[in-house]
Amino acid sequence: MKKFLVIAILLIIVFLSGFIYWKYFFTYSEGYRAGLFQKFSYKGTLFKTYEGEIILSSVQSNKNVPLASEKFFFSVTDKTLATKMIHLEGYMVVVHYRMVNGILPWMGDTKFIVDSVKVQN
Repeated sequence: MKKFLVIAILLIIVFLSGFIYWKYFFTYSEGYRAGLFQKFSYKGTLFKTYEGEIILSSVQSNKNVPLASEKFFFSVTDKTLATKMIHLEGYMVVVHYRMVNGILPWMGDTKFIVDSVKVQN
């Protein structure tokens, strides 16, 4: 009986560890998004996180104003990247993101975690 209990506890621990990894740390998708970097803020009640917004556009007007747009909301966990992004508001940028299956309160408000940014030419 004791051996069965130890095996059952070990199996539960392995299952929970795998589930937590899959839910919060496994990269479900990754890619790039390009658009007008519109908003970036440091917000939260209990856990402060960096949150941003990019306007994705399928049609550009002649005055560099995006038309037929959709918003891409994302979180940034790296403070040095966040410091760099603060100065890029209003620019056309390309960001690399990874999408996770679930979010933890101290990692941000969205499932999209941005890990790099560059100004689009």
